[in-house]
Amino acid sequence: MNYIKLLNAAFEKFFFDDRLNPTHISLYMALFQEWNSSRFADDFFVNRRELMRVAKIGSKSTYHRCVTDLDKWQYLTYFPSNNPYKGSKIKMSIIGTSDEPDMGRYNPELEQLAERYHPIREPVVYPYRPTSGQALVSNINNTKQVNINKQPKGRQAILDFFIEKSFSADEGKKFFAHYEANDWKTSDGKAIRDWRALAKNWMDRTELFAEENKPNKKVASQNPDNLKTTETKDYGQPL
Repeated sequence: MNYIKLLNAAFEKFFFDDRLNPTHISLYMALFQEWNSSRFADDFFVNRRELMRVAKIGSKSTYHRCVTDLDKWQYLTYFPSNNPYKGSKIKMSIIGTSDEPDMGRYNPELEQLAERYHPIREPVVYPYRPTSGQALVSNINNTKQVNINKQPKGRQAILDFFIEKSFSADEGKKFFAHYEANDWKTSDGKAIRDWRALAKNWMDRTELFAEENKPNKKVASQNPDNLKTTETKDYGQPL
């Protein structure tokens, strides 16, 4: 996939599409960076909380409305998750590009924008760029994606992470026990690639279920015993 051509084609389509508002575009760009991070996979899973933070969306209803609109307008295909502990799946549409191997022209502004919203996870061996514009390239094979968060380093790391996110340690124990019993694999049998993202999704679903199952507040009934008196009074006597 050609990052530059895909992004340019998307912006060109934005220009002619009057249905879009800034929130749609902001969410699309957040999803585009997730797509780029997954090496432009055919489909990928997302974490709603992280997308809302990157796209600067403060309302869940706004997020769901925008992602549904983008699906309806064929910018992407949205597969909502029915599993409370598994993120929704996204399939991005290929907009106005061909399969030719042309890599386009280098654009430092786009590179900086991509780095700002989704930092590169591989270690940079030679970050220095000489004045001639010739970038120094490492001899290390960078085709293999590095993922340091594949599995947690023991249960305590999970408990600390849940506490850091203002959740109880007991909820962290449930998360650890669930995935430890499943050998740290998803429901479809694939090895977990990022346990922190999975934990955040678990927290989102826990908050959602807690909100949906919150009991209705009942007005306390008046205690009839408060109307009783212990003395027999004769109100016919003069004061």
